[in-house]
Amino acid sequence: MEKVQERFQISPFLVFYLVQSIQFGVGVLGFQRVISKEAGNDAWVVVILSGLVAQISFWMIFHTLKKSNGKNIVDVHREYFGKWVGHSLTLILVVYYMMLAITVLITYTEIIQVWMFPDLNVWIFTFLFLLLVYYILSGGFRVITGIAFLGVILPSYLIFTFIFPLQYANYHNLLPVFHHSPGDLFAGMFKMTLSMLGYEAILFYYPFIKNPEKSYKWGQLGIAVTTFLYLIIMLVSIVYYSDAQIEKNIWATLTLWKIVEMPFVERFEYIGIANWNLIILPNVCIMLWCASRGLKQIFSVRHKKTILIILVLSFVILNTFKNREQINMLNDLLGQFGFYLTYVYVPVLFLLSIAIRKIKEKHKG
Repeated sequence: MEKVQERFQISPFLVFYLVQSIQFGVGVLGFQRVISKEAGNDAWVVVILSGLVAQISFWMIFHTLKKSNGKNIVDVHREYFGKWVGHSLTLILVVYYMMLAITVLITYTEIIQVWMFPDLNVWIFTFLFLLLVYYILSGGFRVITGIAFLGVILPSYLIFTFIFPLQYANYHNLLPVFHHSPGDLFAGMFKMTLSMLGYEAILFYYPFIKNPEKSYKWGQLGIAVTTFLYLIIMLVSIVYYSDAQIEKNIWATLTLWKIVEMPFVERFEYIGIANWNLIILPNVCIMLWCASRGLKQIFSVRHKKTILIILVLSFVILNTFKNREQINMLNDLLGQFGFYLTYVYVPVLFLLSIAIRKIKEKHKG
């Protein structure tokens, strides 16, 4: 791989915003229901365990990339598995990131339709959104990082809105603690996988980090902050809703916002949904950049061409989803793929990298 010029690279501390912005997305608006179905009032334990698994997985990814001398996953695949198998594995990741971006955007579009504008023209909205994405991607990775920075900083005030539901809290809902089996907790972690995904995007943008070895702590901090935010929202949801309510509420976070009362705004959930656009924009940008970057390296074409290809494919696929059942099926499939990516593929790649390095050192010796 050709070394990325320093003027296109980012400072190590900005990895915090890249990791945090891609993890904290549209899943925050409704993750409580799917976890509580499995783990009940111990769902907060699931959040902590999922965060720890993400930390371990990130450590494995970083260790693998660190030993590759500044290469990304495309080069690692080619080195470990050869050209054809390696490129096939990369192509799977390209499709995965494209579908992940589609899931985020189609879910957000559905929320706008249900909560704000039932007659929203999905074709026009998604076209304009992807047009903005194209403008950002064309600016390069530094511009995408700037959008990720704004996507974390500007909507950060929303965390204070979760203080309002506490006036109706029933803290007895947290009891009894740890009364669910390890199987229930593991099933909850399986459901939580899709909400925690995104940190693995460093597999593609690692060469764009200046002094990448210094970015490790910032990536881990990003995952820790995401886990902490999920934990706060989960705890507030448990003490505010009953078990039956939380398991039936598709978008529990949005319903929490319905009770927010301020002198200058009556329906705060409208402001929350509008502000969430700033949160999902870097989500989609980073995911589609990873997909287009993978295509660029596989087929050795200009990046702007692969960006256009990915965006056109995304637009067409986006508008084939017509109902909630199809969206749920896509979420389930990506959640399963993300689970195997986190729990199987990353550890295998990590162990393989150690084995290959030892074999090479032995031959050199």
